[in-house]
Amino acid sequence: MQDFSYIAVAADGSEQRGSITSASKETVAAELKSRGLTPVRVSAPSILSQDIEIGFLKKKPKPRDLSVFCRQFVSILNAGVPVVAALEMLAEQTENKTLREAITDIRLSVEIGESLTAAMGEHVNIFGTMLISLVSAGEASGSLPNSFTRMADQYEKDSRIKALMKKATIYPTVILIVTILVVAAMLVIVVPTFEEIFSEIGTTLPALTRGVVALSNFMTSHWYIVLAVVVVFIVAIRYFAKTKAGQYFFSRLTLRLPIFKTFVMKTSSAKVGRTLSTLIGSGLPLIEALEITAQTLENLRFRDEVENAKSDVAMGTPLSESLRRGKLFPPLVYQMLNIGEESGSSEHMLTKIADYYEEESEQSMQQLMSLLEPAIIILMAGLVGTIIMSVMLPLAQLYGQIGNL
Repeated sequence: MQDFSYIAVAADGSEQRGSITSASKETVAAELKSRGLTPVRVSAPSILSQDIEIGFLKKKPKPRDLSVFCRQFVSILNAGVPVVAALEMLAEQTENKTLREAITDIRLSVEIGESLTAAMGEHVNIFGTMLISLVSAGEASGSLPNSFTRMADQYEKDSRIKALMKKATIYPTVILIVTILVVAAMLVIVVPTFEEIFSEIGTTLPALTRGVVALSNFMTSHWYIVLAVVVVFIVAIRYFAKTKAGQYFFSRLTLRLPIFKTFVMKTSSAKVGRTLSTLIGSGLPLIEALEITAQTLENLRFRDEVENAKSDVAMGTPLSESLRRGKLFPPLVYQMLNIGEESGSSEHMLTKIADYYEEESEQSMQQLMSLLEPAIIILMAGLVGTIIMSVMLPLAQLYGQIGNL
């Protein structure tokens, strides 16, 4: 049971404020209605009065979950079901707990008089600015199902691109981890065994062998220092990557590495084309659409480019001309966009741009994987080969001495 604050209107029109201890917003609203009051707003308890929930245990909805939500919502609305009843049905069949709780909260807010846009705006961290903007446009134009259909398509495209990126990183990551474990095992287990043999022989060890033995001794006797350095390095990198400076650093880095630059350019172009097409097709002004699109881009260099384009468009510059002057997007993007602007079919051309670069992104991902896999294998072979060489050199030297006797 928790304390909920409320604002309600009595039968004589007077405003009533107070709090009720209950299990949910639904029961609070029912209690107010039983008292002859009309609920205007029911506020959930603050974070200080709730049980603290561990953040990483709360599963945030994935693009695929939101796509299913949008598709189901459209189907139910097209069947003639009212919005409140549709939300209730969706809450019952949604598997993701976080999304289900948000839908339930939205249903209650709509039931007490809020617009769907305002209700979803209270959960912007779940639904995102783009969906909420499309819902607002859909409510204003009376084409709410169309807005949700467009967002379902958008989420499905986003999910596909993220799946490609995840697929590309799994294999290299596994190989890299195996490489580190193999090298560590050889340094801690194999090299000390041969060191004892070399000590008994008393021969002068080659420089490479002495270096590997010294590294092995350090890791064996000071493993906790090595472990601490690795942990601190990983934590520092993760923290730095979340800062503004870190985000700009990695954004610039990926654009300076030829192996990643092409992929980032194509995925960003596809994202801009798809998002702008969706927003403009739903009736949003171009400037507002550019502002929302910029926030969906992960690479900050491309985000800044789109935000600069928004400023140029506000001053009367065509979008294609602004992107052309920026020289960050591929030439095909602003060339096709220019054709769309001149023919009055910008939305159609943006969709074509998105389709083309989504296909190109998939091919670039396959090429990236074909380059990364052998590179990591070569790295692994080089490290392991160096350790093996350091062991074999003293043995070869010893055999040479025996042969000269």
